[in-house]
Amino acid sequence: MDQSNIINENQILNTIEKIFIETKTNNDQTNLNSQLLTIIKDLIVKQGYINRKSNCLNPFNKFGRKCFSQTDEDGITYEIIKRLGIKQGSYAEFGVGDGMENNTLLLASLGWKGFWVGGENIIFDYSSNDKFNYTKEWITLDNITDICKKNMEKLSIENLDVISLDLDGNDYHFCEDLLKKNLNPKLFIVEYNSKFFPPIEFVMKYDQFHNWQLDDYYGASLQSFNILFNNYDYKLICCNAHTGTNAFFVKKEFSEKFKEIPDCIDKIFMEPNFDLACKFGHFSSSKVINQIMNQNN
Repeated sequence: MDQSNIINENQILNTIEKIFIETKTNNDQTNLNSQLLTIIKDLIVKQGYINRKSNCLNPFNKFGRKCFSQTDEDGITYEIIKRLGIKQGSYAEFGVGDGMENNTLLLASLGWKGFWVGGENIIFDYSSNDKFNYTKEWITLDNITDICKKNMEKLSIENLDVISLDLDGNDYHFCEDLLKKNLNPKLFIVEYNSKFFPPIEFVMKYDQFHNWQLDDYYGASLQSFNILFNNYDYKLICCNAHTGTNAFFVKKEFSEKFKEIPDCIDKIFMEPNFDLACKFGHFSSSKVINQIMNQNN
């Protein structure tokens, strides 16, 4: 039984009962209980996301979908670049984990060229890919611009179309530095600290040695990011509905393509929701990522 197809709230109890009947022959009762709890949790998480998405005051949230992103960011990104008319663009992402889950794998799968910067080893070999590069380095205000420009030069990128930044700490300061250095893509995706709802302004003090402790001391509020990006002619388009984690800013010159977006930041802001499903579809395979990152080479 594929529980990923079960989205009707009225069917949840019936579904759980069917799952129990199908699996009750399992002799390992502890394992059975664990499986059932995981399935029930995922059903509740999925239904919670459906409710958040349907109750959004920003109609743009309806485009949220997951492919390679943590939750629904991919669908939002795709709708934005589609409206911007970008088919073979360029991207940069700062903070990508091991490469299995982030905001720009989607763009790589569409044939874009770009680069990642982060502190972990990535799980695939990209040595034969002339459209991608990875820089493993601790990011600070002293090196972020140089890293960016060196990668752009290596890949013959004149201007970036998309930048995504999620570094769990100094994000505001890094964004500000990139914008000051005229690294201003059409779309900028940033992680905001959703504890602080508008109009609260909060920016973590810059600390080049900051290491996030899984607490609320990181990043900046949506209000603070909105003020920053507004100063560089960006418009806030959306905050992802599932987690209330990522904000999407587009250059104001493209505002006519996003007429349905509310003018009030309160209608765009999404509160935090960090309950994630244990399983989304089938488990991710590094072979898929490896194939994508080495296609057409």
